[in-house]
Amino acid sequence: MLKSSISLTDKARLIVMAVIALLILLIVNSQITSKEGIIQNGDTLLLRLAPRDPRSLLQGDYMALRYTMTREVAQAAKSAQIDDGNIIVNLDPAGEASFVSLYEGQQLTETQHLLRFRKRGDSVRLASDAYFFQEGQGKTYAEARFGELRVSDEGDAVLTGLLDQEGNRLGLALH
Repeated sequence: MLKSSISLTDKARLIVMAVIALLILLIVNSQITSKEGIIQNGDTLLLRLAPRDPRSLLQGDYMALRYTMTREVAQAAKSAQIDDGNIIVNLDPAGEASFVSLYEGQQLTETQHLLRFRKRGDSVRLASDAYFFQEGQGKTYAEARFGELRVSDEGDAVLTGLLDQEGNRLGLALH
């Protein structure tokens, strides 16, 4: 009888590795599909960026972002002793979002939306805290005053661009 060049335990290892790789690909692809769905179907809202010194925040090919409402959200989350959840934001006619309150199941008005937050230590993350762009394009984004987000009904957000004070898109549209 010919001996197999791969033992049974080696075959089992290969099968386990293949299953794990397949699961990882399925998870990553489902997250990509979810984000693409938010970009295509989510509501647009604008978050005002906190004042910053662009020289210290522009490093290579990205800009670190801070949103003005994070201080209010951090205080409300600290008072409620929660680290993760949704907030209610109200949109003005131009689409700029302002913090209303933590979401506790209350009914939303037509101008209100949910926005997911995560609190880690004293900092709050509402959406992406970095915007990546092509190397050498820092001056284009130095005038950014708003982060443009697409938000799902559940409050999940995807940063889709940066806008200047007048609401003009800086750089190329992502989609």
